Amino acid sequence: MGTEICQAVYRPKPGKDDELAALIAGHVPMLQAEGLATDRAPIVMRSGKDGTFIEVFEWATEGAASQAHTNPEVQKIWGAMGEVADFLTLADVPEATDRFAHFGPA
Repeated sequence: MGTEICQAVYRPKPGKDDELAALIAGHVPMLQAEGLATDRAPIVMRSGKDGTFIEVFEWATEGAASQAHTNPEVQKIWGAMGEVADFLTLADVPEATDRFAHFGPA
């Protein structure tokens, strides 16, 4: 298997929308700089129902996601994200139950 497309789901904590948006904007560029994500531009969208962010990006290799869990730069940004957001699953987003889910741009 080659690269994998990943979706990450972040619900901002109260009053932390802007901080989370700034961290998301730097997330994939940092992964790319570390050789963990491809140059494919990420898609970042937002739930209109509860404000949850969904980030879609491509890991560079099959093992890149595992490598991210031991990379100090990744751990730093994920830690910062965890302070301003809850990490969820796609099933936690209200629109996920819609047959054709629609989201706004982030």
